[in-house]
Amino acid sequence: MQIRPAALTDAEAIRTIYNVEVEQSTVTFDLIARTEAEQLAWLDAHRGAYPCLVALAEAGDGVSSGTVLGFAALSPFRDRPAYATTVENSVYVDRSARGLGVGRALLDAIIAAAKEQGFHSIIARISGDNGLSVTLHEAVGFTVVGIEREVGRKHGTWLDVIELQLLFD
Repeated sequence: MQIRPAALTDAEAIRTIYNVEVEQSTVTFDLIARTEAEQLAWLDAHRGAYPCLVALAEAGDGVSSGTVLGFAALSPFRDRPAYATTVENSVYVDRSARGLGVGRALLDAIIAAAKEQGFHSIIARISGDNGLSVTLHEAVGFTVVGIEREVGRKHGTWLDVIELQLLFD
């Protein structure tokens, strides 16, 4: 697979991957699917210091070469100036590409991007019922720093958020 910065032409593929999770899971706390305009605005905000990266299939991956298999992004952690050296990450993998190493490759790449941008800390805020994502983050060095109990409600269920952190030297 190839990993590269997301382009505006990737917007629909990213939106499709994300909206499935909005509508069918609790891995995102969004309740309403993104529109095309919202996805384009989101992509525009994820350039420079806060990139979005996509993983693309290559020939022989079982899907068309160039198909977006997943994406990862960095976002500001908080808007107050003292938080400027901390970012929050997100990783989403198309359901058909799970278990193929896409999530790990994207997470490794977004961590490298955070280091290149000079950030000191990455926070991952993961739904309490998403143990696979917690395990993935722990595998690359994140540690659990807290649990926010029942802070979200989706599909009639109260949801915890597990907060993990990775510090750079």
